[in-house]
Amino acid sequence: MSTEPQARRAAETGASFQPVKSADRTLDVLEALAASVQRPTLGELARRLGIPKSSLHGVLRTLQARGWVRVDETGTRYGLGLRALRVGAAFVETDDAVTLLAPVLDELAARFGETVHLGRLDGAEVVYLAKRESVHPLRLFSAIGRRLPAHATALGKALLAQLDEERLADLLPTPLPRLTSHTLTDLEALRADLAAIRAAGYAVDREENSEGIICVAVAVPAHRVGHPGQREASDAISISLPVSRHSDALQERIAAALLAAVA
Repeated sequence: MSTEPQARRAAETGASFQPVKSADRTLDVLEALAASVQRPTLGELARRLGIPKSSLHGVLRTLQARGWVRVDETGTRYGLGLRALRVGAAFVETDDAVTLLAPVLDELAARFGETVHLGRLDGAEVVYLAKRESVHPLRLFSAIGRRLPAHATALGKALLAQLDEERLADLLPTPLPRLTSHTLTDLEALRADLAAIRAAGYAVDREENSEGIICVAVAVPAHRVGHPGQREASDAISISLPVSRHSDALQERIAAALLAAVA
């Protein structure tokens, strides 16, 4: 078994918890397939997860029979099946924040004509939960379910700014991964940026995630989406636009609209 899944589970559940091995292995396979840019082969998956090929083959055949995994035309490369899409769609459709904030996303998209996202902090990453497309041909490419390093996105930085120093240190990887030449990879520089975000009330990603794209984001207070006992926000809303359409005045208008929307 790879050390990364083990470390993640230990952090999430505590070292005393002992997962059911078969269920644990099956979920590792699904998560590995979801994270794969290209469909892996049996051997590639076995090496990545540290699972013997014979055991892994049985897991994949079972998942394939249930519709969770599919095989390409060569019969050698594996990817997620339609059942995974069905479950993922059901999560989004029944999530309280997605449902409650849908009119807010609609209004912001109609007002600015730019790409609007709802994202959630998951560990050191932010996940897109909902999206409204830009009306312009030149726009940010993204997809619901996509995961990105939180420190390299406005959504993620708006949420990281809610955390205290201890939580932040435990959460962020070392070194911080670089996505573009503008990504903040120095921890002290990121801390300074988070302090500025707390003071301003909103975050800006200046080509830190995608070259040529600027993004402005605001965290949604937990009590606004039905979590009154939760201290830190876990969701944020953003508006993304190309550098060619950006101006300081427009950025201020977007930030003001986002702050008003979540309030």
